[in-house]
Amino acid sequence: MVSARQELLSYDCDGLTLHRYQPPLVVLPETTEQVAAVVRLCHERGIPFVARGSGTGLSGGALAETPALVIATSRMRAILNLDLANRRVTVQPGVINSWVSRAVASDGFYYAPDPSSQVACSIGGNVAENSGGVHCLKYGVTSNHVLGLEVVLPDGTVTTLGGELPEMPELDLRGVFIGSEGTLGITTAVTLRLLRTPDSVAVLLADFTSMEAAGEAVRLVTEAAVQPAGMEMMDRLCIEALNDYFGTEEYPGDAAAVLLIELDGIASEVAEAVTLASSLCRRAGARTIREARDPEERALLWKGRKSAISALGRRFPSYYLQDGVVPRGVLPRVLAEIEALSARHGLPVANVFHAGDGNLHPLILYRSSEPGIGARVEALGAEIMELCLEVGGSITGEHGVGIDKRCYMDWMYSPGDLETMQWVRDALNPRGLANPGKLFPTPSGCAESARRQQRDPELAGLEVF
Repeated sequence: MVSARQELLSYDCDGLTLHRYQPPLVVLPETTEQVAAVVRLCHERGIPFVARGSGTGLSGGALAETPALVIATSRMRAILNLDLANRRVTVQPGVINSWVSRAVASDGFYYAPDPSSQVACSIGGNVAENSGGVHCLKYGVTSNHVLGLEVVLPDGTVTTLGGELPEMPELDLRGVFIGSEGTLGITTAVTLRLLRTPDSVAVLLADFTSMEAAGEAVRLVTEAAVQPAGMEMMDRLCIEALNDYFGTEEYPGDAAAVLLIELDGIASEVAEAVTLASSLCRRAGARTIREARDPEERALLWKGRKSAISALGRRFPSYYLQDGVVPRGVLPRVLAEIEALSARHGLPVANVFHAGDGNLHPLILYRSSEPGIGARVEALGAEIMELCLEVGGSITGEHGVGIDKRCYMDWMYSPGDLETMQWVRDALNPRGLANPGKLFPTPSGCAESARRQQRDPELAGLEVF
């Protein structure tokens, strides 16, 4: 149990430090029985509670915005069952993402979803947010790799959703629970699907003189007869920060953008895909293309992508990371418009993202000590979200809604859509004790909604977040 004020500071925010709320108390259970006992007590006494994993989330979903008990699953780190014959493994929610692949690598298997924070983020948190990662372009997000869940419902009942088979005959409550951000209960065990390690892997690094040209390369490759395992893009700001971070020019220092393309499969298939992808990148305007097949060389190219946020943190102490999704065909236009928005607001925006999915991660960089900076940052973030929706996209691809994007939910969904979602939550969480106030617009938090605030000048002074 954590109750000392100084120790509680560790739980006052997640990876998105713009929002901070210190909880009154944190408990650290180690078993399903302990989680159930705590949740049952909360239910009996009407105490709100918030589930929290490693705290690497980027939407404020694991914060106690209003006084609530935080139930941290970070000590639940056991691998409960390993069944290689059936390509599955069952783990507790506190198991770190990268540990799963590490545990089965010597047997020729791996776990596909790989968020950039995979050395720190937990499987339970991945389930809550339906996290993606570099390889979700080919292999899908968390929901595509979870077979079954053991969960504690908001009244303390322990139940199982899904099972050990890829398809189960009941209603897919497993799918409903994944991505529900702790509003339907707490995961206490997860059965994951394992994949065979591919026979051959190649990584291409292409550099461009503009972000628009790199976006065009993404469009050409994804339209062609080639299926990359992952496609990631970084802009000049990221490149400069990374080269400075490593002390060497790992990426072309004068490039406006670089594109990382990973191709995997059987050797002949990969060789053909490398030739085609390289040709398409050159057609889009790539200056040079570097190919890495050696595992160490591939790891070096990916190291920068995984370290981008840390590298940018050396230059800018604070950032606001967005998570919009756009159709891949409009990437060049959207990237140009984000650049224009950055200039208009006078705030630098670094772009490092899952280009193959159209899943943008613009980082708005700022210094928190600057007066009024929070409102400026949020205003720019809102315009980026509007842009994503305007071109037929989404306000989030893998980071969830939490408290950060709930005020944008009715930009995407009608009142009837939101009401239907609430019915599902109310069925499993009728007293609203599990992660209260998250995911949906609330009158106190959003002045009914961010859309209404924009329409009604009388609401313009009200705080949205």
